[in-house]
Amino acid sequence: MIITILAFVIVFGILVFVHEFGHFIVAKRSGIMVREFSIGMGPKIFFYRHNQTTYTIRILPLGGYVRMAGIADNDSQELDPGTPVTLKFNEQNEVILINTSQKQKTLDGLPLEVSNVDLEHELFIEGYQDNNEEVKRFKVNHDALMVEHDGTKVQIAPEDVQFQNAPVFKKLLTNAAGIVNNVILAIVAFTILTFMQGGVASNQNTVTPIQGHSIARNAGIKSGDRIVQVDNQKTNNWNELSSAIQARPDQKLTLVVKRDGQVKIIKLTTESQKNNGKKYGLIGISNTVDSSFTTKLFSGFIRTWSMTKQLVSELAYMVSGHFSLNDLGGPVAIYASTSQATKLGLQGVVYFIAFLSINLAIMNLIPIPVLDGGKILMNIIEAVRRKPTSEKVETIVTLIGFAFLVVLMLLVTINDIQRYFIH
Repeated sequence: MIITILAFVIVFGILVFVHEFGHFIVAKRSGIMVREFSIGMGPKIFFYRHNQTTYTIRILPLGGYVRMAGIADNDSQELDPGTPVTLKFNEQNEVILINTSQKQKTLDGLPLEVSNVDLEHELFIEGYQDNNEEVKRFKVNHDALMVEHDGTKVQIAPEDVQFQNAPVFKKLLTNAAGIVNNVILAIVAFTILTFMQGGVASNQNTVTPIQGHSIARNAGIKSGDRIVQVDNQKTNNWNELSSAIQARPDQKLTLVVKRDGQVKIIKLTTESQKNNGKKYGLIGISNTVDSSFTTKLFSGFIRTWSMTKQLVSELAYMVSGHFSLNDLGGPVAIYASTSQATKLGLQGVVYFIAFLSINLAIMNLIPIPVLDGGKILMNIIEAVRRKPTSEKVETIVTLIGFAFLVVLMLLVTINDIQRYFIH
């Protein structure tokens, strides 16, 4: 149980960190201010500021986010009239810190009761000082800091560094960066896995008898033999060969084998193995492994592409009218799958990271508002129209997308609990 929980936290943490880091690094390079980079959700455990960004670790290790300037993020709304704050100034008498927190009181600052504020355009704050009825106005420095209610220190977000004011191609690159990073993570994980496994399983019909009990070895099959025919069915590769044998449990077979340029006929009887109530034939062989360095190095790209095609095909099948909640999985399903992966050791966990990462990339490409795919679609529409979508329309579309995802996640979670924990 403890190992599964730890593996779940690590796997989920890696996926979230890599995805959000993609958004983070591209936003920074595009001149968009990233106010906070958070791993985890809920109350903060730790935060550290560096180069305009506050790095936060929060208590719930289920998610994370990159908080970009201007995205559902308005400092002026945090400073309603009547809000008590404490101000600190630089030598030019500009406000360099606005403290709204009661947790971190600034003893050497100027207390102020806010009456009006603009931290995006004109950069000022107005208010009453020491019960004085006269409103005082103070200029706010472009790079001023704000201590929020929970004590987190972040930088204010003037309009020139806000996400929505960046060129459309920079917004598109920023939105796509998380998906790209997940693909890169899958490639790296599959490459590492291949090195751990010693090579890549070949799809050729060249076989090796397995260690231990092997019907094939007892019948005379040797390493390097090519099984080109099972009964009357030709087998040009490993997939065709394994399918032909699995389809014949507890049956007598006639195999056509090529060895050193000669053709041999070998007869044997398969054994059967049950999986999900169905019988499969087996004779105790495995495909050969290509252990060359070049093959290992490029295996990550090949395995990622192969899995991508498989997942896209399954997604297309679902969309074509064969949708089932059992085809989806939320955190509960991921936890259950993590438990299975940990039983396979480190290789199982590395494979699971690659599998989840490419899944996350593909799901995020779906053009649903709130998901990266929906944001990318909005960027493309903006580029075609040569003007941004109105804030009102974007807000409505985003709320609809968010509501859809919340309902879907709720249904998926309930279904996962029934599948994995209620028998």
